[in-house]
Amino acid sequence: MQSYLDFEKPVADLEAKIAELKSLAATDQAVSIDEEVSRLSARAEEALVEIYKKLTPWQKTQVARHPQRPHFSDYVDALITEWTPLAGDRKFGEDGALQAGFGRFNGQSVAILGQEKGNSTETRLKHNFGMANPEGYRKAVRIMDMADRFNIPVISFVDTAGAYPGIGAEERGQAEAIARSTEKGLELGVPNIAIVIGEGGSGGAIAIATANRVLMLENAIYSVISPEAGASILFRDAAKAQDMATAQKITAQDLLSFRVIDGIIPEPTGGAHRHHGSVMDSTRGAISDFLSEFAGKSRLETREHRREKFLAIGTNI
Repeated sequence: MQSYLDFEKPVADLEAKIAELKSLAATDQAVSIDEEVSRLSARAEEALVEIYKKLTPWQKTQVARHPQRPHFSDYVDALITEWTPLAGDRKFGEDGALQAGFGRFNGQSVAILGQEKGNSTETRLKHNFGMANPEGYRKAVRIMDMADRFNIPVISFVDTAGAYPGIGAEERGQAEAIARSTEKGLELGVPNIAIVIGEGGSGGAIAIATANRVLMLENAIYSVISPEAGASILFRDAAKAQDMATAQKITAQDLLSFRVIDGIIPEPTGGAHRHHGSVMDSTRGAISDFLSEFAGKSRLETREHRREKFLAIGTNI
């Protein structure tokens, strides 16, 4: 069943009428609904186009968090073959939020990192809503080390509200683990690409997003703090999250203009949650182009490209 956001109410109403007509036709074969369904479908499509061509930063935030938006596991299922997840950081234990392992992309060996949010109550609890503990980031470092040793490119799928802020995580060195993962991403001699597929929250995101190429889906967000948390700190009122989202410049379009990211992967009208297959195709193309571009670069060239990219951030604002 399609889940609708608040600002999609006009579309929800039209599609509810379509469903009602189809239900009526199923019980009474004499009723002809084709013409009316066609008319309502056209109106629903027009309404969807009108809504999505002028989304506000807060509305994009809601789209980025949509429960039916494709998550890490969906991208792995669609794009990666021979997926072999690896567990544990060899220091404390396993973390369910940050998934890591090896597989093949278009036949080429790749290392895969990404936060998994889950899509049901059971899986969300299992994956801690995509908020990783220190052992998750130490696992990421372990996988990146292996990829670097065997000259295997790294692909990261970023989708987290932030690293887990619990007492246990702080006791086990959350900040240090994030810093080590960020450092490892910067020093790799193999090419790495990071794609923000939903939320890119704070250090929890950048820990696996210090890459040669950082891309965002069209309706994804990327920020140092969530709009709600930022509003609580600056305005003492979480209800002002909408204003905060606008002020933060967290959309893909804003971040591309500031050269914080390198490109935007387009989403069909209605968002990635309505068009999984199309988004997977676009993502596949972006990754394929990146791997082809960096195939002939030496380890030194790859590292220098990444260094210059991050040093340049902020110089053109």
